[in-house]
Amino acid sequence: MQVDAERLQYDLEQNAQFGEVNVEPGHARTVLTGTNADERAREYFVSRLRDANMKVRIDAAGNIVGRWIPETADPGSKPIATGSHLDSVPEGGIFDGPLGVYAGLEAVRAMQDANVSVRRPVEVVSFTEEEGQRFGVGALGSAVTTESLSIGDAHALTDETGTTLESALDSIGFLGEGRIQPEEWDSWLELHIEQDTRLESQHVSVGVVTTITGIARCEVSIDGKANHAGTTLMPDRTDALTAASELVHEIETAARQISEDDAPTAVATVGSLDVSPNAPNVIPGRVDLTIDIRDVSHESMLSLIERVREILDRIETDRDVETSFSLPRHREPREMSQRCRRSVHDAAEAVEISAMDLHSGAAHDTMRLAPFTDVGLLFAPSENGISHNPREWTDWGACRECTQVLARSLLSLSQE
Repeated sequence: MQVDAERLQYDLEQNAQFGEVNVEPGHARTVLTGTNADERAREYFVSRLRDANMKVRIDAAGNIVGRWIPETADPGSKPIATGSHLDSVPEGGIFDGPLGVYAGLEAVRAMQDANVSVRRPVEVVSFTEEEGQRFGVGALGSAVTTESLSIGDAHALTDETGTTLESALDSIGFLGEGRIQPEEWDSWLELHIEQDTRLESQHVSVGVVTTITGIARCEVSIDGKANHAGTTLMPDRTDALTAASELVHEIETAARQISEDDAPTAVATVGSLDVSPNAPNVIPGRVDLTIDIRDVSHESMLSLIERVREILDRIETDRDVETSFSLPRHREPREMSQRCRRSVHDAAEAVEISAMDLHSGAAHDTMRLAPFTDVGLLFAPSENGISHNPREWTDWGACRECTQVLARSLLSLSQE
């Protein structure tokens, strides 16, 4: 059983034209949910599913599923599923998401071409709005499938113009009914680009993810007193930004320490600050900021969250500011299924393609699916680790190798 590398490359290059943005250097696309670019990408994917004699359905979140029932399969058995997403960040690359979608389709076509005995139906899925760029919810489509977001609440989401998700999907003809039910799948595999340099630096072709990192998003506000920058003497100031600076520095120090001592994959990032009134001659009176905490160890995440609270308590006393803290997003780490991981390693060994275990520092649709079925996540090498950028690149040969491993793994799972 061999995948057709030229066919896979053709589909990815065709998909890259939808939402194409002319930039130098690299290849960029902007595909936001419910736009013309999204419509064209979806329509092309549906046409390729039908070319492969797959039955297509669309759920209420706009998720697309192509289903293949081989003659050798029991139609009533739980299907094997694979896929990813077709949307992008603004001026994103051409592999993040689409590689997993079209590798899944190519895996099905390879099994069809080889006339192998496949004992379960196979489904190829494209989830809606994994990037969360238009309607503000990352992995939106898989959130609906797992009912962490109701269909009604999803439909009511609005973009910055007030357009709802429901009307956006309806306008492009991709507002379906019901929901995909991952609890009815036997297993799920997703192929994604690594977005890091570990595979490239080790000269390894396939990454087998052990755990998807947990994510805690802390929101912090620090209130001082805005005042004139020239007439307010230093002892009389209550500067919200200098207080925030202490927090930023101390949480970085805490994260470095915990990564050195106990949890090497623990990270903490202050990536967004809103300073008010943000004028050159006014002492900052308020700062709103976010802290992104991630690790494959939930214990280390909780430790860093507690450290944030402790720092805020001390800053309130030392600097006479008022602080507030909330935790609007808190996802625990998700371990990948041992069964799926084993199938990927066995598949790589069978086709003599190198593979290694690693963790994922980014969330993917697979993270939401993990509580509902056996899941696995494969990584393809990213040149220089670049992603969400026109210079994002995965060598075509690497795409072929990873798709070959995906196909063998799906076949193996279907025969268990």
